[in-house]
Amino acid sequence: MEMKNKSAGIRVQLNQAEKMRKYLSEKKLLRNDLKISKNNAFIFFPVKEIPNELNPYNFVKKEFEKKVIKPKSYKEIGLIPEKLKHELPTSYDVIGDIILIKLPNNLLKYQKEIGKSLLKSNKNIRTVCSIKPVTGEFRTRNITVIAGESRTTTTHKEYGLKLNVNIKNTYFSPRLAAERKRVAELVKPGEIIVDLFTGVAPFSIMIAKYADPKIIYAIDKNKEAVLFAKQNIKKNNVLNKIEVINADAKEIHDILEKKADRIIMNLPFSAHLFFTYALKIAKTHTIIHYYDILKENKIEDKTDKLKKIAEENRYVLTNLDVRKIKTYAPREFYIRIDITAKKMPM
Repeated sequence: MEMKNKSAGIRVQLNQAEKMRKYLSEKKLLRNDLKISKNNAFIFFPVKEIPNELNPYNFVKKEFEKKVIKPKSYKEIGLIPEKLKHELPTSYDVIGDIILIKLPNNLLKYQKEIGKSLLKSNKNIRTVCSIKPVTGEFRTRNITVIAGESRTTTTHKEYGLKLNVNIKNTYFSPRLAAERKRVAELVKPGEIIVDLFTGVAPFSIMIAKYADPKIIYAIDKNKEAVLFAKQNIKKNNVLNKIEVINADAKEIHDILEKKADRIIMNLPFSAHLFFTYALKIAKTHTIIHYYDILKENKIEDKTDKLKKIAEENRYVLTNLDVRKIKTYAPREFYIRIDITAKKMPM
């Protein structure tokens, strides 16, 4: 039911409406909480007060519909103390219809109110979760549902893909969507690709959809992730291009009979521990897309470490292209390194 409010107003003919609107706006007389109305002959402007210089014939007292003013930010809603509002996160992740937000400890007692505010300001969201940093071998999160539906599964959409995700038991970053598309556009026809830490298979499926590889081997140790990866491959009609393998990346050279033209290593904080195993499945010339989370002053140290590992495995790394994808924490970045690995001659 539409709410109405009686207010003073000014009536003008339709052909005079824009001139009057500008006049009232300049004089700051127009009421922004009520809607302008009209009929076949006149437009009615709700005003704060009647200006003396206008013709009294145009003055009216009538009911105007109230405007529904949508807040610009979730920070404008709710009962958070004003002195704490500057500590509210300026960004959060949206996966499907679920929001994931990291809250500082002193805001946790207001988390339900914050969750409700996020629901009100995001009409397509059904669940809001407070999260802790990813931890453990499978990079999963400690999650608390603070508003909306009590669930952790959703369907995320990016570049025409539909990806089922369980945000509690599998790792997925919506902020890498453009990066996944970029890698897909680099793939040449007929490539053999290994996606070492595939998760729910977003890299693999993006490549299968937008490139023409010979085969993609999507590897993950997390059984829950593999289950969702298989669902997603079927959902996106790429069953003929991707083979999912539930295995430890350290065992992949014993499992695969083929060598890779391109390897994806999206396992921040730990990918370097598997670099030796990636080289064991590399051809004499292989592209590696390596992802990590590093402080800016540690990036060079990490690239030096990768070069040393490569040398120990009789490879030389060339064309190391380092790019910051996003800020992870103050002075800490999610980075990607495009690497060309070439086998040293015997």
